Amino acid sequence: MTALVLALHRRTFSSLRRHRNYRIFFTGQVISVSGSWMQNVALAWLVLELSHSPLAVGVLAFCRFLPFTAFGLIAGWVTDRVETRRLLVVTQAAQLLLAAALAALALTGTATLSVVLVLAALGGVALVFDAPGRQTLTFQLVGERELPNAVALNSSLFNASRILGPAIAGLLIAAVGVGACFAVNAVSFLAVLTSLLVLRESELFGVTRTAPRSMVAGVREGLAFVKRTRMLVIVLGVVTVLSVAGFNFHVIVPLLASDTLHLGPEAFGFLAAAFGAGALAGALAAAALARASRRAFLLGTAGFGATMLALAPVESVWLCAVMLFGVGVSFTLLTANANALVQLATPPELRGRVLGLYLFAFAGLAPVGGLLAGWLVEVGGTELSFAIAGLTALLTTAVAARAWPVAAATRSGVEPAAAAGR
Repeated sequence: MTALVLALHRRTFSSLRRHRNYRIFFTGQVISVSGSWMQNVALAWLVLELSHSPLAVGVLAFCRFLPFTAFGLIAGWVTDRVETRRLLVVTQAAQLLLAAALAALALTGTATLSVVLVLAALGGVALVFDAPGRQTLTFQLVGERELPNAVALNSSLFNASRILGPAIAGLLIAAVGVGACFAVNAVSFLAVLTSLLVLRESELFGVTRTAPRSMVAGVREGLAFVKRTRMLVIVLGVVTVLSVAGFNFHVIVPLLASDTLHLGPEAFGFLAAAFGAGALAGALAAAALARASRRAFLLGTAGFGATMLALAPVESVWLCAVMLFGVGVSFTLLTANANALVQLATPPELRGRVLGLYLFAFAGLAPVGGLLAGWLVEVGGTELSFAIAGLTALLTTAVAARAWPVAAATRSGVEPAAAAGR
C-alpha cells in the first residue's frame, strides 16, 4: 500500500519534478490565479450590490464571455502565429491594468453598473487571447509525454485557487468591501509576469508555426481537422452543450447564497470554496491517472449531471457545500480529460487553432448560458437552474457514450498518444 501511495505521488507531480520552467510558471500562477478568483467573486457581488437583480448577474456573465464568442476562433490562429511568451506578457499586463481600474472605481465609490460591465467585457477580451496561449505554453514547458499530467496539475492549481480566492474574497468583502479584492488581484499579476520573463528559452519544447497568413484560411484549416476527427467532434460537442446549460456557477452560486439561502458574502465565499475543494480533488485524481481517457471523461460528465440534479432541491448551506464539492470533483475530471484528449489528438502546428475551438466550445456560448441561467433563476429559482443543468448533462453523457464506439472505429488524424487514452 505504501509503495502504491508513493507511486501515485510521483505520478501526480511528475511534471513539476522534471521541468524547471514548468515549476517557475506554476509558482507564478499559484499567486495570480488566486487573485483572479477573488476578483470573480467581487465582480459578481458588486453587480448584485449595484443592481439587486439576478438577471444582472447573468448579464455580467454575458459580458465576460462574449469575447470568447466574438474572438475565440481568431485567438487560436493568433496563438499559432505569435511567440507564446510575448503574447502572454501582453495579455497578463492588460488584465493587471483592468483590475487596477476596477479597484480605483470601487475604492472611490464611483463604480456604476455600465462601467463595471464594460471593464468585465474588456477583461474577457484579454482572457480569450490569454487562454490558448497558456495551453500552448504548457506543451512547450513539459512536452507531449507529460502533457496530460501538466494539464491536470494546471486544473488542480486553478481549482485550489477556487478555495483560497473565494474564501478570502468573502471575508474581505464583508470587512472592507469589494475594492480590496480588485487591488489584490492587480498586484498578483506581477508574479506571473515575472515567471514568464525568467523562463529558459533553451529548455522549451519547440512548436512548429505554419499557420497561414490569412486568418480565414487558418481557422478553416483547424475546423477541417476537427471535422474529420470524430473523437474531437464528440468531446467538443459535449463541452459545447454543457457550457450553455451547465457551466454557469458564476451566475447560480451567488444567487444560491443571496436569494435561495438568504445569506451574505461570507456564505457565497464558503460555497464557492466548497466547489473549489471538490474541483481540486478531481484535478489531483486526474493528475494521478496514467493517461487521459474516454472512461474518465464520461464518468466526469455523468457525475456532474447527477450532483447538479441532486443539488437542486437542497436548502441547507452545509448540504449545499457537500453537493458543490461533488459537482467540483466531476467538473474537473470532465474538463481535465477533455482538454488533454483534445491536445493529444492534435498535431503541434494546429494546436493553437484547435485549442481555440475547444475554448470557444467551453466559453464561446457562455454568454447565452449566463443569460439562460439568470432567466431560469428569475422564473423558478436556483432549483430550476440546477435541475435543467443536471438533466442536460445526464442526457448528453448518454448520447456521447453511445456515439463514441462509432468514433473509435472511424477516427482519423489522431496521434497514438490520444488513441491509447481511450
